[in-house]
Amino acid sequence: MKPIIKKTLIYSSITLLSLFLIGVLSLVGLYLYLSPKLPGIESLDDVRLQVPLRVFTRSGQLIAEFGEMKRNPIKYQDFPESLIHAVVAAEDDRFFEHPGVDYKGILRAVLNQVTEGDKSQGGSTITMQVARNFFLSREKTYMRKFSEIFLALKIESQLTKNEILELYLNKIYLGKRAYGFSAAAQVYYGKALSELSLAQTAMLAGLPQAPSRANPVTSQERALTRRNHVLRRMLKLSYINDAEFETAQAEIDVASMHGQA
Repeated sequence: MKPIIKKTLIYSSITLLSLFLIGVLSLVGLYLYLSPKLPGIESLDDVRLQVPLRVFTRSGQLIAEFGEMKRNPIKYQDFPESLIHAVVAAEDDRFFEHPGVDYKGILRAVLNQVTEGDKSQGGSTITMQVARNFFLSREKTYMRKFSEIFLALKIESQLTKNEILELYLNKIYLGKRAYGFSAAAQVYYGKALSELSLAQTAMLAGLPQAPSRANPVTSQERALTRRNHVLRRMLKLSYINDAEFETAQAEIDVASMHGQA
């Protein structure tokens, strides 16, 4: 090996190692700085989600609902498997594998921001979204993002994946005052989650990205585009087969407002 090449390789290796060490030390420093300021997550062990006051007739028909939020919390085991698959495919396909933070996803988001200037891909996992929705604001700052990461790691150390998903599925905003997927199924389709078709399930799973602007009542075209993206993701991850994909993609959406406005 020529001396100049050997010297260049040594210099490059030292530079890369130095950058790596600087990065590690910076993360440790950030953690030491932010850790005392992070909220405790013990409250997640016993969450009481706000639900509206409902008035029914003797026959069980809903006649009035009071409150800004429409929510109907249910247990993890009561969520259909098709919804779990759709949400994971749409939001975080490595959810059951990563420790709360998907470093590959964050790296993709950083590279996309550097090369394309696009901040829409935040690299947030479902656990990071739980951390943000329960404890943090939605402001797009680097300090908030690091707080989100450290909180997500704490959450994963104390809760199971199923418990985290249950919190997410019951808490996330899905447009039209609907919080959680059980409430959204009633708001958009007037059905229980177990009664939804695959296409309708995929429609709901696509809502977290832009619930106010791209729900099937406000903007059906955008919502259908997002629904079909979720179906393609489910097909790619082998959650559904080709026949199911074709049938669901061809289904005409019938979403409309149901219940009390």
